[in-house]
Amino acid sequence: MSPSCALRFYVQEQSKLHGILLHDWLLEDARRHGVPGGSAFRAIAGYGRHGDLHEQRFLELAGQLPVVVEFLLADEQAEAMLARLRAEKVSLFYSRYPIEFGIIQGNP
Repeated sequence: MSPSCALRFYVQEQSKLHGILLHDWLLEDARRHGVPGGSAFRAIAGYGRHGDLHEQRFLELAGQLPVVVEFLLADEQAEAMLARLRAEKVSLFYSRYPIEFGIIQGNP
């Protein structure tokens, strides 16, 4: 098994790339390139590098909350995904860290 990592992207809920919500674009791109799975998680509150706190309190804040998109994948797949994003010239924050993962099978 090749070395594995978690690759996490932090995007704003309504951010788009090529007219598609960025979190949807990331998931579809990963699926199309053979990444075995990914998930998007919508935050209830958060702030980023600009220090602006966003919380879901009022309807006018809809679309401003952070979304975390996470993949558990081989290092080579992570490198390829980051290269595709650089080629797209998209600006986004990510974190990457080594992991071990597996599946525990219960009784049938």
